[in-house]
Amino acid sequence: MTILFTETQINGMRLSNRFVRSATWSAMAAEDGRSTLQLVNLLTNLAQGGVGLIITGHAYVRQDGQAGLKQLGAYSDELIPGLRDMIQTVHDHGGKIVLQVSHAGFFANSKVTGITPICPSALEGMVKTPRKEMSRQDIREVIQAFGAAAMRARETGFDGVQIQAAHGYLLSQFLSPKLNRRSDDYGGAIGNRARALLEVFRAIRGAVGRDYPVLAKLNSQDFVDGGLTLEDSLQVGLMLEDEGIDAIELSGGLPISRELGMIRKGIISEDREAYFKGEARAFKEKLSVPLILVGGIRSFQVAKRLVKEGVADYLSMSRPFIREPDLINRWRDGDLRKSTCISENSCLTAAIGGEGIYCVTEKNQQENLQFS
Repeated sequence: MTILFTETQINGMRLSNRFVRSATWSAMAAEDGRSTLQLVNLLTNLAQGGVGLIITGHAYVRQDGQAGLKQLGAYSDELIPGLRDMIQTVHDHGGKIVLQVSHAGFFANSKVTGITPICPSALEGMVKTPRKEMSRQDIREVIQAFGAAAMRARETGFDGVQIQAAHGYLLSQFLSPKLNRRSDDYGGAIGNRARALLEVFRAIRGAVGRDYPVLAKLNSQDFVDGGLTLEDSLQVGLMLEDEGIDAIELSGGLPISRELGMIRKGIISEDREAYFKGEARAFKEKLSVPLILVGGIRSFQVAKRLVKEGVADYLSMSRPFIREPDLINRWRDGDLRKSTCISENSCLTAAIGGEGIYCVTEKNQQENLQFS
């Protein structure tokens, strides 16, 4: 069997293959963040389809950290029954599931929450609605909320947690000099800008123990002028490794990164796949912690080369699984055609519109065949 289908483990979490469903906002949760049958069915299809590790959509650890409509929550014990249903369906089909814990910070949706968003620095001119710069007490309280959400995840039965510190969410904001203009010990040099993330990790590790997988999602770069650089990101990776992180998922980009953001279009050839692979090589040269690479992987052969050449240990995808939740089983069974995802992002439009995420292109093709 190919190297992509050998069993591995991350801090005791045994994985049947090296394929990961990267955290994906599905817009399928209830208004208060509870899981729903629609969301459970989505995860059932992924687990049945052979995905080795499923990372949930970003789950907000406090109500003021919600980013969008129908986003999964992890802020209260009242959410546990629905979360348990998600876990059960994945485990019943032989998969593993990790809860991604997150706070949107500057980019929280005040129209949804009714609360003024908090952030490292209340930058003027970037948005029209007000933001509140976090006090040290605010920072402490958010750190505690991350720890409580992680404990909730372990007690509920998740196989691990992932800290969202990429894509411009709160902890990514602290890391980015573009978004963090603080003059205290949470701003300035990268050691200070990484402080909030490291304190969140320590709170989580203290809550769940050393035998429980704790992962982090990190920007390799922000891809904006004045943003997080690869050099600084490497320093953060080394700090996390020293602290005992169990794996890092490497991504990149902010909501303001435009064509160099995290969700790029036009992945039509192998040379355009894995668009963070250069940064991943730099990480593998410096770090020994398992590396999960996300960003435009579409072909089995590309995935295989990335692992064989030591660029990454695991391959993470999102949009291909929206189109083909059974993609991994197809590859395992010998049909090695690339993903049929064409990376034109209409699936995200469906989520933003409140329908729940699905492949609009596939649905349109089916309807055209039906009426042709």
